[in-house]
Amino acid sequence: MSMTEVTIDSIHTSLITHSRIVLLKEIGTERYLPILIGADTMEAIHLQLQNVAVPRPMTHDLLKNVITTMSGKVSHVVVNALKQDTFHALINLDVNGKRLEIDSRTSDALALAVRTNAKIFVEEEVMEQAAIYREEGLDLGLDDDLDETLDDGSDENLEAFEDFIGSLDLDDLELE
Repeated sequence: MSMTEVTIDSIHTSLITHSRIVLLKEIGTERYLPILIGADTMEAIHLQLQNVAVPRPMTHDLLKNVITTMSGKVSHVVVNALKQDTFHALINLDVNGKRLEIDSRTSDALALAVRTNAKIFVEEEVMEQAAIYREEGLDLGLDDDLDETLDDGSDENLEAFEDFIGSLDLDDLELE
C-alpha cells in the first residue's frame, strides 16, 4: 500500500461547537486531512508542539517513557483506515529488533508521534477518501468559526470574553 508523509499543520477549535480538528498537511503539496479530536488529546498535542513543560507526565508522556524504558522506539505512525467516519491508526514500534504494530486512536498516535519525533504517514486510500485541497486564495472549507490554537494564547482572552457575555442578564435590559 502507498503511504503519504504528513506533518501536523495546525490545530483548530470551534468557538460555537467546541469541536477540535487537527489538520495534517501532505509534505510538498496543499493537500490536507482534517481529523476531529478530543479536548484532552488536543491539549496534549498543543502543549508538546509549543514545548510547554508539564509538572507531571501526561498519559502520552507515560507511554513514551514505557516504550523507551523497554528499549523501544516509535518508528512512525500511520493513519491507516477510515471506517464509519472514524479514522484508525497504527503505532509502529521497534523493540529489541522486533517490529510491532499497535492499534491506536488516531489522536493518541499523533500525540505520541510529536513526543517521539516519529514520522506521520497516511495511507493513500484514506487521503483519497477524506483529504481537502487548498487552492491559491481559498480557505480549506473549514467552518468560519474555527480559530487557530497554535498561537499566542489569544483563545484564553476569547474564553474570558465568552464567560463575561454568558454572565450578563439581558432580560433586565430595557431596549428603546
